Amino acid sequence: MGVSRPSPVAVLALDAGNSKTDAALVAADGTVLGTGRSGGFQPPRTGIGPAVDVLGEAVAEAASAAGLAGPPYAVRVSACLANADLPVEERQLADAIAARGWARAVEVRNDTFAILRAGVDRPRGVAVVCGAGINCVGMVPDGRTARFPALGRISGDWGGGSGLAEEAVWWAARAEDGRGGPTALAKALPGHFGLTAMAGLIEALHLGGIPRGRLHELVPVLFAVAAEGDAVASAIVERQAQEVVALASVALERLGLLAEEVPVLLGGGILAARHPQLDARIAELLAARAPHARPSVVTAPPVLGAALLGLDAAAAPAEAYERLRAHFE
Repeated sequence: MGVSRPSPVAVLALDAGNSKTDAALVAADGTVLGTGRSGGFQPPRTGIGPAVDVLGEAVAEAASAAGLAGPPYAVRVSACLANADLPVEERQLADAIAARGWARAVEVRNDTFAILRAGVDRPRGVAVVCGAGINCVGMVPDGRTARFPALGRISGDWGGGSGLAEEAVWWAARAEDGRGGPTALAKALPGHFGLTAMAGLIEALHLGGIPRGRLHELVPVLFAVAAEGDAVASAIVERQAQEVVALASVALERLGLLAEEVPVLLGGGILAARHPQLDARIAELLAARAPHARPSVVTAPPVLGAALLGLDAAAAPAEAYERLRAHFE
């Protein structure tokens, strides 16, 4: 049975997205002592306290696996959290986590930093995440970062699963009633739900017969229609590629990296799906705007990135990084 005591564990790593939370307790030598998983982290919907309770479920599971009965569990919490989009939100969440007593120090970042750090050997590069929404961050070893508010249309964002699906529905609705040009989306989108026309899909979405949360199911349909050469669907894919490259190139410019060879990491469900048309267009546009950038898709779990950031703060030896990566990769 574990004993409650000050812990020699170096890092309590947390990666929390809208759908799941991962926790890992990592020793100073990079050994993973315990992991845990819980549900989605959504403080805008639930409030900060209940959202941190969700983190606590994953932390408790990881602590149990590591044989620790009670906090403090680690020297430092390295938390990469969805919905931590503004510095004020990071501070609020850091204070709420610190109040739980899980570690002596707490650092909170947006979850996009976890994807970036998981994909690079040192904290240098840019990451673009395109999942339900879209976000981008960059970092260099001297501590400078580049980031965007990523709050949706009010902060100038476009794309991700929600944006792509809504745009596809918009064009399909206009194609059916004559306000827009023809597109195969007008049949393919309602067809996904067993309907014959956009009028039926519009009604179902409006009245709740089809929950709005299912709109993300239409993203693969959009890409399939685009792959068949549909001009409207292809234009939507083109716009998504442009948005990804705009974010990446601006972040690179802010950090003074446009003239250097530098990794550009791509993550999130949309980019991880490796749609050939989107991938090819991103590569082409990025080569024109940032010819020294080297794009690649991150496949490592983001909690690895959160843990690596924690080891960075602890000035861990090289072998600790190798051991940690070997566990997750």
